[in-house]
Amino acid sequence: MDKRWSLEGMTALVTGGASGIGHAIVEELASFGARIHVCDISETLLNQSLSEWEKKGFQVSGSTCDVSSRPEREILMQIISGIFDGKLNILVNNVGVVHTKPTTEYEADDFSFHISTNLESAYHLSQLSHPLLKASGIGSIVMISSVGGVVSMCCGSIYSLAKGALNQLAKNLACEWARDGIRTNSVAPNFVNKTTMAKPFFKDTGYEKS
Repeated sequence: MDKRWSLEGMTALVTGGASGIGHAIVEELASFGARIHVCDISETLLNQSLSEWEKKGFQVSGSTCDVSSRPEREILMQIISGIFDGKLNILVNNVGVVHTKPTTEYEADDFSFHISTNLESAYHLSQLSHPLLKASGIGSIVMISSVGGVVSMCCGSIYSLAKGALNQLAKNLACEWARDGIRTNSVAPNFVNKTTMAKPFFKDTGYEKS
């Protein structure tokens, strides 16, 4: 491995890292030597992934967490502070959910579900992680947004508005926290067909045509 890309000695938190894009992010960071903590809402998937990573020799720990819950987010960051001695180099706000409906059919619960999971969790975890990122001297936040937050789509308006807000949050934090040695970036992937969230869309012929 080229030492220029080494993450030896670096620490990371990846939310929703037991499957999909998050799982791939954990593998990549771990392969470069980072110590990682993964949180996921599914204890089953988390345990499966932790067992897999242990066999590969990766330095990965994990805990269950519903990031839509403010108290659970606070507990998670207490765990992170304890594991990594009050410092954190990398925060990957990866968790994302989508329930697609016509805009006129969304109800208040749908709105709360998407916003609390896709946007509020990233905002609050960024707030909570700020002192740890600053203490590390080399802090980085990565928001996993979506192409849906950049271009118009024919469905999923709540999902898209949350992801668009995530992109703007990344811009604001990049400006505000640069003085603290914290970089903030947003990545906006399209659907990845191997993820559980994307599979229904690839089975929908109407979606492919659109």
